[in-house]
Amino acid sequence: MSVIGTYSHILYREIYQQHNHQYLLVNGGGYLFSPKSGCGNLWTDQRNKERKIRRRRNLRVEVNWWPDAKPSVIEMEAINDSEQLDQILLHAQQNSQPIIIDWMATWCRKCIYLKPKLEKLAAEFDTKIKFYYVDVNKVPQSLVKRGNISKMPTIQLWKDGEMKAEVIGGHKGWLVIEEVREMIQNFV
Repeated sequence: MSVIGTYSHILYREIYQQHNHQYLLVNGGGYLFSPKSGCGNLWTDQRNKERKIRRRRNLRVEVNWWPDAKPSVIEMEAINDSEQLDQILLHAQQNSQPIIIDWMATWCRKCIYLKPKLEKLAAEFDTKIKFYYVDVNKVPQSLVKRGNISKMPTIQLWKDGEMKAEVIGGHKGWLVIEEVREMIQNFV
């Protein structure tokens, strides 16, 4: 089965059988696709009850999104070394666009809990700001010292090649997200 689409945020998909026809229901987009009659768009009422097919077949599906559709989550990109950070900062400075860096560790429970919330926030500020993360255990310590990191999670806003503001996330996740949102709105 192959799915072709503009965005990669299809939440889930299931194959259903209705009147001896197979359909692929893509939730989040609200489309039904039929492999027998070609790829087409049919709006479906999700309250219809269909039986799940227990066997899988090869399907080719093309996904068409509404023109104003936005992703609900944007995955943050990892920063692995100082050279990559320099390139990101240079590119952001040329575009006069700030960036957010989440300094985290895989052993930090609050960091792991906060990352998906930051990815949702990244979708909210999709064109205005880019989000990155640094796993402090997987990078050289010179990079961690460059960020002046003492506690985790630390979320920093960088603009014009300099760190302008930061939020140290030692409290509840929703409070941290609100502080980050406020920090972004002050600099964007």
